[in-house]
Amino acid sequence: MKMDESNIAIIRHLRDGRKSLREVAKGLGVSENTVRGRVKRLTEEGVLTITGLVDPEALPGHRVAIVGVKLGTMNLISKGEEFSRIKGVVSVSVVTGRFDLMLTVLFNEEFRLLDFYADEVSKIKDVQSVETFIVYKGYNMRVPYLL
Repeated sequence: MKMDESNIAIIRHLRDGRKSLREVAKGLGVSENTVRGRVKRLTEEGVLTITGLVDPEALPGHRVAIVGVKLGTMNLISKGEEFSRIKGVVSVSVVTGRFDLMLTVLFNEEFRLLDFYADEVSKIKDVQSVETFIVYKGYNMRVPYLL
């Protein structure tokens, strides 16, 4: 899908996912049908997702960790997809530097860091090492609630 200025403007307006398409259209000076059609295409093509996000620090017993993963394979895309499907994983990025993947992982009192490694990561082949960074304080951190 071509990302033109109109699509980007719509996405900016939808930072507040509760804003109606009528309000977006009025703010942009276009018809509601135009906005509706573009939002439909953006969501169908996976460019845009409208969802509720939470501040994990506001949820009692919840923590976020950033996990660096070093792999014993260069098949980074398939490993990234594999990690993205395991419990607690909010996002996975293929990165440069000493790690191959960086994960953002959400934990709570029923699903802890040890559970993540023992029950989830241990099943994935070609993991050479991991390093965990617990987030004590996040700024602008919002995650989907997936536990």
